[in-house]
Amino acid sequence: MPTQPRFLFFLHTFHFLHLMITCISCYPIQKSGPQLRYPCRPPHHSSYPFCNSSLPVKTRAQSLVSLLTLEEKIQQLSNNASAVPRLGIPPYEWWSESLHGIASNGPGVSFNGTVKAATSFPQVIVTAAAFNRSLWAAVASAIAVEAKAMHSVGQAGLTFWAPNINIFRDPRWGRGQETPGEDPMVASAYAVEYVRAFQGQYYRSAARRDRYNHDLERRVLRDDYDADDRLMLSACCKHFTAYDLEKWGQFTRYNFNAVVTDQDMADTYQAPFRSCIQQGNASCLMCSYNAVNGIPACANHNLLQKARTDWNFRGYITSDCDAVATIYEDQKYTKTPEDAVAAALKAGTDINCGTYMLRHMMSAIEQGKVSEEDIDRALLNLFSVQIRLGLFDGEPVRNQFRELGPEDVCTSENRKLALEAARQGIVLLKNEQKFLPLDAHAISSLAVIGPLANSTNLGGGYTGVPCNPRSIVEGLQEYVNNIYHAAGCPDIPCNSTNDFAEALSVATQAEHVIIVAGLDLSQETEDHDRYSLLLPGHQMALVTAVAAVSRKPLILVLTGGGPIDVSFAVGDPRIGSIIWIGYPGETGGKALSEIIFGHYNPGGRLPMTWYPESFTSVPMSDMNMRADPSRNYPGRTYRFYLGKQIYGFGYGLSYTSFTYKLLSAPTKLSLQESIDARRWSNMLHQRGNNLEYVYVDEVPDCSSLRFQVQFSITNNGDIDGTEVVLLFSKAFKNFKGSPERQLIGFERIHILPHGTAETSFQVDPCEHLSFADEQGNRILPTGDHIIMSENVEHVVSIET
Repeated sequence: MPTQPRFLFFLHTFHFLHLMITCISCYPIQKSGPQLRYPCRPPHHSSYPFCNSSLPVKTRAQSLVSLLTLEEKIQQLSNNASAVPRLGIPPYEWWSESLHGIASNGPGVSFNGTVKAATSFPQVIVTAAAFNRSLWAAVASAIAVEAKAMHSVGQAGLTFWAPNINIFRDPRWGRGQETPGEDPMVASAYAVEYVRAFQGQYYRSAARRDRYNHDLERRVLRDDYDADDRLMLSACCKHFTAYDLEKWGQFTRYNFNAVVTDQDMADTYQAPFRSCIQQGNASCLMCSYNAVNGIPACANHNLLQKARTDWNFRGYITSDCDAVATIYEDQKYTKTPEDAVAAALKAGTDINCGTYMLRHMMSAIEQGKVSEEDIDRALLNLFSVQIRLGLFDGEPVRNQFRELGPEDVCTSENRKLALEAARQGIVLLKNEQKFLPLDAHAISSLAVIGPLANSTNLGGGYTGVPCNPRSIVEGLQEYVNNIYHAAGCPDIPCNSTNDFAEALSVATQAEHVIIVAGLDLSQETEDHDRYSLLLPGHQMALVTAVAAVSRKPLILVLTGGGPIDVSFAVGDPRIGSIIWIGYPGETGGKALSEIIFGHYNPGGRLPMTWYPESFTSVPMSDMNMRADPSRNYPGRTYRFYLGKQIYGFGYGLSYTSFTYKLLSAPTKLSLQESIDARRWSNMLHQRGNNLEYVYVDEVPDCSSLRFQVQFSITNNGDIDGTEVVLLFSKAFKNFKGSPERQLIGFERIHILPHGTAETSFQVDPCEHLSFADEQGNRILPTGDHIIMSENVEHVVSIET
């Protein structure tokens, strides 16, 4: 969604006078804060069938649609849906944001009321680096509580457009920071945890207290959940699909046509969205700006209907903001604006973020390009979600979810959770000769250098107003009293060396030096991609110059969501440690300090590959995941990339070391036992006795092939720590387009000093050992498969 949407002026001017005239005296006013308006208020507007909570959701939604005039129906097709005063229905703003905390990007959220701030959790790419499902759910649940609390005082809606689950395909992408990274399985798992927790689909159960004295509640999916169940809030999977380019060369996200093979679409781009809908039960899907294979996503009938028919999506589909306008204005896909709104509506887009449908829908109807039934279908989806949210149940106190208030925002518990998320997500990339952790009692002075070292703006994109942000310098001051600070660069672009002298001066005065370098939103953000993977401007020169004068090896702290080529620092002995903090949120300074001084043992792992600068020769517009040596195309992400890397996916160090031991796993699986004799005979007849693979949909009972892999992990050190166990698979046979390896399981476990813990993974061969062929069909190779984790490898053979 655009930070400053092009339609914003039209949106406000179109609605302001109308809403003021028709609605200002119709609804109750809170004693403090903005108005909180709701339909079905007695005595005049509570007897409509759509207000009867005992009726089925669809019946209530159909009743409401039937009572609207055509003009009133059209006025619902914007994110800022108009009021229907004669039915007692107030206006509703669909667009609120909650990516990693309540954000101020959407007009549905306001911090100009009783609630002045909300907890700023780490950016998604950092939380993803924790590889901890429980943490992901806990963060989403906490955000939901604050969202619901802000709604109770009229400062937020109930429909939020998060999470962003696009694949971090290219390291230059400005919005990669908003995603869970480059792996489809991780993105899928994150999507499921976020959506379930945010929408209130989990039961809370006994809290689990971890080693670091923080409660992470276990959550159990409700057994009785179905598509008509009530929602605490609505989450939205975005951006559907193959969206990962903002502005590169001649391409912008508004005019870009993502040419995607069936193979890549099936096992990379679509995987997170399928999981978000099928396992997460998401109630919203956002179609993206770009075209997919020549058809704008929001006008792509096959794409949008696949979600409804194949994945059983039961929610509403919104366009990204202005994405209906771009069908005509940027993609040039239609000849007229009327054709654009007709194409979007008929394809399955239910609501337009913007005013394009409001302005052109009536003329499209008059020209016979849209029928009223097309609009009714969209409204049925929209109202069904609002009904599930309890918006038509009368007074909010009747809602099954307990009412929350301002006291539930910026709580100490949520700030502790934000701190825990930052701790778990920060990644130690280098630690020569165990340079870290430092002993705070033995340090006389510390120099902290860098333009972001004393900044509290560490949240990244889609950040609201943090509760109590603290800088890195402030975090370090809890451990060391004598701290020298110098910016070194005037800002992150660092186009001047004028401030180098001061930085070098403080570096020579201090016993230890920490330099904070990297990226901020001037380098990577919505509508802005990078062209280089190097540190911006003169930052590299600053690091090198400071390292040359420092008494001891320095600590390099890297900010930003995207990978950075820091190969100059990896092999430099004058740089003792490298720590990636990404965008750690309002508690990031404290989390970093705890890691540097050993109060917390780092355990984060990179959720994306860090490529060298030479990767920038690869066209960002090339959507192919698989490598193609014939045209010197190296492929993308750890699953297919064949080139050099600075740091690999899943890389991360600890202050201790761990030893893995395989405890149990099968060596053979019988495929024939899972397939009936007649089907097996037909397969052999069609493909010969040497059956190299089977299609997954040919296996009627995949559950019979499932098996457990069990490991023990021993902590070899004198301090406790958390280990992220990553389980990969690889087919021994080399099929065209088969992954180099693919993640099939992950778990974060805590292990005491010299202790041993066990963990196990359930492997479903149909899901975890398969991949898509060139036609987009998932195939399961027969023969040997290698199961691997760290330095342990085990062969499982699928016999025919």
